[in-house]
Amino acid sequence: MAREERSAGFVLFRVTSEGVREYLLLDYGRHWDFPKGHLEKGEDDFTAAVRELREETGITDARTVPDFRHEITYFFRDRRKGLIRKTVVFFLGQTWASDADVVMSHEHEGFMFVPFDAAIRQTTYANARQVLRLAEEKLAGPAGPAGGDKLSSDRVRG
Repeated sequence: MAREERSAGFVLFRVTSEGVREYLLLDYGRHWDFPKGHLEKGEDDFTAAVRELREETGITDARTVPDFRHEITYFFRDRRKGLIRKTVVFFLGQTWASDADVVMSHEHEGFMFVPFDAAIRQTTYANARQVLRLAEEKLAGPAGPAGGDKLSSDRVRG
């Protein structure tokens, strides 16, 4: 029987002065992915995603894009824990951070903000690429990124 794990994170983007949407990818050493991490005791998905974004990148100015919440589930084998069934919940957020504002955690070897086409090519896993496609569809749709809530781990969600 597989052990269950749950993580949460963000597909984060910014818009350049030229109007180009760029997505944040983190270099995990062996793969490129979005900021994400395990839920801590008592956290909900959103609270964990906000905390992980702050811990992994130092970014605190992001705003959520309403009505975007996607889960992926996959299996992997850990040498010590055995078979793991992992579920990751992704939210979509916009930042105004520059490269100089990003403060990487010790967990990562680097980062990049890149346009959608480059992000699709750079993202390692197919399920993460699918979440990125869904994010791009949401942002390119007629409503686009409207308003949103400033990320806050103490925000009350109803």
